[in-house]
Amino acid sequence: MSDTAEHILPEIERIGGRLGAARDAVERVIYGQGEVVEETMITLLAGGHALLVGVPGLAKTKLVETLAKVLGLDARRVQFTPDLMPADIIGSEVLEEGDSGRRSFRFLAGPVFCQLLMADEINRASPRTQSALLQAMQERQVSVAGQRHELPAPFHVLATQNPLEQEGTYPLPEAQLDRFLLQINVRYPDLEAERRMLFATTGATEDAVPTVLSGTDLIAAQRLVRRIPVGESVVEAILSLVRAGRPEDSEVEGIRELVSWGPGPRASQALMLAVRARALLQGRLAPSIDDVVALAGPVLQHRMALTFTARAEGVTVADVIDRLLQPLR
Repeated sequence: MSDTAEHILPEIERIGGRLGAARDAVERVIYGQGEVVEETMITLLAGGHALLVGVPGLAKTKLVETLAKVLGLDARRVQFTPDLMPADIIGSEVLEEGDSGRRSFRFLAGPVFCQLLMADEINRASPRTQSALLQAMQERQVSVAGQRHELPAPFHVLATQNPLEQEGTYPLPEAQLDRFLLQINVRYPDLEAERRMLFATTGATEDAVPTVLSGTDLIAAQRLVRRIPVGESVVEAILSLVRAGRPEDSEVEGIRELVSWGPGPRASQALMLAVRARALLQGRLAPSIDDVVALAGPVLQHRMALTFTARAEGVTVADVIDRLLQPLR
C-alpha cells in the first residue's frame, strides 16, 4: 500500500461509514429507488449537479427534501413555469429611499442562494430562464447589475425534468445539459417497494428523518473524493470509453453512423470524479472498472446526440452506450 493510500484509508473508513448511514436514512423514506439514491449522493460527493428525469409522482421532490434533511443542508425549491423570469431565481436590485431621502439600490437575493436548490420541472420554463442557472451552476456565483454575488458552499442543483414527450416542455440547451454531472433516470418502483410505500405513507404517522451530516461534513467528503487514488487501468477505461463515443475518433463499429456528436472532455472529468465518489460511498479505497461501467450511462446519456438515421431505426442513446461498454465487460 502506498503512503498516500495508507494515509487516507482511515478517513475513507470514517467518512464512508457516515455516508452509508446517510444513505440508509434516505432509503428508509424513498422506497424502491436505491440506484437513484446512490447516483444522487454520488453527484453531491463529486461536487456536481444532477438532472432527475421521470414522470410526475415518482418521489423526486421527496428525494431532494429528504437529502437536504439528512445531509443538513439549507434547501430551497423553485417550481419552474412558463412565466418564470431569471430574476425570480437569482434575485434583483430594488430602489430604496432612506430616512434622509437618499435613494440607493439594494440586492434582494433569490432562492438560488442556498446549499441545495431544487429546480422542479426545469424544462417547463423558457430557455431564457433555464439559462439563468448556467453561471450559478458553473461558477457558484451570479452577476446582477454588474455586481458579482458568491453563492453559499456547498452549492448543488438537483433539477427534475419531465419526459420531453409531454406537452408544455422545452428541451434544455446542450450547454446547460453538460453542466449536469449525471442524468439520473427515475423509474417506477417494483411491486414489493410500492406495497411497503402504501402502508408507510398512508398511515397516521410517518418516520422522522434524522440529520446525519452537515454542510461542512459534505465539503470534507468532497475534498477526500479528489484525493482517492485511481489506477491506470481505470483511467484508460474512462478515456477509451469517452473517446469511443466521438464519431470522428471512434473505432467501435457503427458509431460514426449512429452518433451525431459525442461527449467532450467534461464527460471524462465527470466520470473520473463519479467513480471516485462511488468508491467512497461504498467504503472502498479506489474505484474499479465496474464503477466505470455502472456510471457510464448517467454520465454520457445527456452528452451525446444521435443521427437522424439512428433515430429513424429506433436506436436509443442507451443502446449506443451499451455498445461502447462491450470492451469493458
